[in-house]
Amino acid sequence: MIYGYARVSTKDQNLETQLQQLQAFGVNEVISEKISGIVPKKTKLDALLHDLKENDTLVVTRMDRLGRNTVQLLQLVEALQERQVDLVVLNMGIDTRTPTGKFFLTIMAGFSELDRTMMKEKQAAGIQLAKKKGLYKGRPKKYTHTHARIKHALDLRKTTHKTVKEISQITGVSEATLYRRLREQNIKN
Repeated sequence: MIYGYARVSTKDQNLETQLQQLQAFGVNEVISEKISGIVPKKTKLDALLHDLKENDTLVVTRMDRLGRNTVQLLQLVEALQERQVDLVVLNMGIDTRTPTGKFFLTIMAGFSELDRTMMKEKQAAGIQLAKKKGLYKGRPKKYTHTHARIKHALDLRKTTHKTVKEISQITGVSEATLYRRLREQNIKN
């Protein structure tokens, strides 16, 4: 089965151009919705992606109809490939039913991975430089030693036989934070 998906961001925008392109391609069924691309849950798209079966094809007019960033799109494409669902992106000429389409997506995934790696390297270099200059202190701690919840949690640990998990549930302080504070104060875990 060949499914088409059309989306516009606002109710004022028109789906007609996308619908015509999808019908001209020969889709069997078109799913459309008017919802912003930045909204994480797209009800109709999510339902369609869930219902796609092996050997189905999903057709969109542009890649950004499926998601707002490259990482998100590539994760979706990978999930579709694992389920043996093909993807066609009309404006880019991508058709994973063909070897060329699969190759093109592989190249895109490679560039995306390179971009992520370079971004992480730049971030790490920036942090190192800031640390050398004494400007980087790390993420601010949510709970300092003077915070009432931490005090309560540490007092419970010192004065009761409650487990860290129980104390965490009582105080709302995460187990990881509590373990870290106990280590800092040399209190028995």
